[in-house]
Amino acid sequence: MTEAGLEPGQIRAELASWVGQHWSPDMSLREWRELLADSGWGAPSWPERWGGRGWPAWTDDLVASELIALGAVGAPVGLGMALAAPTLLAHGSEEIKQRLIRPILTGEQTWCQLFSEPGAGSDLAGLSTSAVRDGAQWVVNGQKVWNTSAHHADMGMLLARSDSQVPKHRGLTYFALPMRQDGVEARPLRQMNFHASFNEVFLTDARVPAENVVGDVGGGWPVALTTLAYERRFGAMRPPRYDPRAGRALDEARAESDAHFAVYSWYPQRAGRADLVVEHARIAGVAGDPVIRQAIARLITLQRVSAWTAERTAAARARGARPGAEGSVGKLALSNLAREAASAHSMIARAQALLTGPESPMNGTIAEVLLSVPAQSIAGGTDEIQKNIIAEKVLGLPPEVRVDKDIPFAQIRARG
Repeated sequence: MTEAGLEPGQIRAELASWVGQHWSPDMSLREWRELLADSGWGAPSWPERWGGRGWPAWTDDLVASELIALGAVGAPVGLGMALAAPTLLAHGSEEIKQRLIRPILTGEQTWCQLFSEPGAGSDLAGLSTSAVRDGAQWVVNGQKVWNTSAHHADMGMLLARSDSQVPKHRGLTYFALPMRQDGVEARPLRQMNFHASFNEVFLTDARVPAENVVGDVGGGWPVALTTLAYERRFGAMRPPRYDPRAGRALDEARAESDAHFAVYSWYPQRAGRADLVVEHARIAGVAGDPVIRQAIARLITLQRVSAWTAERTAAARARGARPGAEGSVGKLALSNLAREAASAHSMIARAQALLTGPESPMNGTIAEVLLSVPAQSIAGGTDEIQKNIIAEKVLGLPPEVRVDKDIPFAQIRARG
């Protein structure tokens, strides 16, 4: 017997019976997900009140994979399920959970993240986007950047400054921002690898209902840390392999998945494509070169270690543990692995690594690797930030000196 008296075989049998009674590929995707939410199969680890079954966290992955194996469809993909819902469940009021959790689970609303700013860099607490109370609403002005999928999101996880007269970490408030309004403008950012996955978002007198505050006014920092902890959770992003047969629900699920994962199409290249290094060396005729063989061995070693870190993270999740140090360790390991892979590809292809087109190394994939890998050490928190987290939160080393930690944010701005 496993935790909470649940047996995987028993869960599979119960789920198969329920799917057999309720699933039809001809229903709409929304109708099917309403059934999932009502039954608790959409997110079984969530509390029953919010569309789950109150089961251990490991059941989420089991049920999701089993739904696909049964030819059905699972919960929506995207930041709503991955980041917004866990944050709302941890910090949201009963009222806000009542309004916003179910639309995430049914796929009715999609989400984006509005944290980073051009002027704050890695110092997230130094953000300057302002939120001013105006009766039953908050008025938001400022600019955000690196916002994946903001151009088609319904809601945004927004961190803004509601009080500049207190130290920077204490003057922040976390909001659930309605994106489809005149005061919100998302502009795509063209990257040097020719993709456009991110946006910059301009907020001009954007309105947020007062009841859309997540947590306490001025208490947005710990809420944001929860979101960031889930963002750093270690694991690959892979689109679901839905049943290839026709049917409205399946067709709509494939379209949803394609739209979501299109912006991540270059992420394998961002991770360095260590999986292609041996093949690349063979194609280039240098697989016997002792220096290149050493580079490949070093890369495979890092890859194995990174995989073990991922397995530890999965085991922690199966126990129901909240994201911890392994997220930062894994993120840092991925950055090191990506750089090592890019270096190995460069050694193999030499100057030709920068060529694109059909006659370039691996049809331009190697050039895209070299242009994409720098993003790995920035996205989701820079390597430097991860090292600080590990040093202070895990190893217990003295914190970095922060001269602006205890003075009002308005004074920091004045000094700048």
